[in-house]
Amino acid sequence: MIVVVCPGQGSQTPGFLQPWLPYLGEELAELSEAAGFDLVEAGTVSDSDTIRDTAIAQPLLVAAGLLTLKLLLADGRREMVGGIAGHSVGEITAAAGAGILPAHEAIRFVRERGLAMQSAAALEPTGMSAVLGGDEAELLARLHELGLEPANFNGGGQIVVAGSMAALAEFAANPPTRSRVIPLSVAGAFHTRYMRPAVDRLDTVAATLNAAAPTVPIWSNKDGSQVTDGTRFVEMLVGQVSSSVRWDKCMQSFTEAGVTGIIEVAPAGALVGLAKRALKGIPSVAIKTPDDLPAAFAMLDAQH
Repeated sequence: MIVVVCPGQGSQTPGFLQPWLPYLGEELAELSEAAGFDLVEAGTVSDSDTIRDTAIAQPLLVAAGLLTLKLLLADGRREMVGGIAGHSVGEITAAAGAGILPAHEAIRFVRERGLAMQSAAALEPTGMSAVLGGDEAELLARLHELGLEPANFNGGGQIVVAGSMAALAEFAANPPTRSRVIPLSVAGAFHTRYMRPAVDRLDTVAATLNAAAPTVPIWSNKDGSQVTDGTRFVEMLVGQVSSSVRWDKCMQSFTEAGVTGIIEVAPAGALVGLAKRALKGIPSVAIKTPDDLPAAFAMLDAQH
């Protein structure tokens, strides 16, 4: 069973969409209207600071994933996919890939998500840090002491923590035993209580979406469970903004479902990297440019 995975914020790099323009430039221009800014410019010539902006990064990532999926799943290959999932904002990409949301509604929703999270992050100075290694129980106890929260359980011994900048500094100064703390360049404490104002705003947006039942199995970041109701999945997308991303549980679900291969859509690399540590021995393809599509096609074709 092949699972397609869709990356989250932080996967983008300057110019990463340039190789895709000969194939998808026209479609990207069309999605720009729903995004509210020029996706072609953002994905080809904008600098790293520009595309790090939450309101730019999130629609850009989803648009890139949607267009990759269009090429990947053409010519009857959709039926070859055993499931799909996304990490954080990548869940919106996955929702469109599963048939829950049309592409233009996915972009409209992610535009509002980016703006809402940007506004919530501006309310007070917060941040995030990746923690590699160490004992999880000790880590969680330390977070509780400092008023920090686990934002992403990424599997493979990686947990991203978030909260006030002062608490993060204190945490880094005295980290859990045998762990390494890496501050992340992000706008705020995503997937924590600090994002609750964004949830309220997105509830209103979600009510205007036309969600359909998924045509491809899809798993949720909430707890790694498979969701069969499209409206319920959209509701979970809203709540996920202020709750932990359980990518570790998603990967556990892949294993239980019998995963035999993983394909990551553009801008690929991060989720394949996590899979190599947590799902050892499972082959994977990271679609970074159109040159990577033949390997993905071959993986799908080999299943049938």
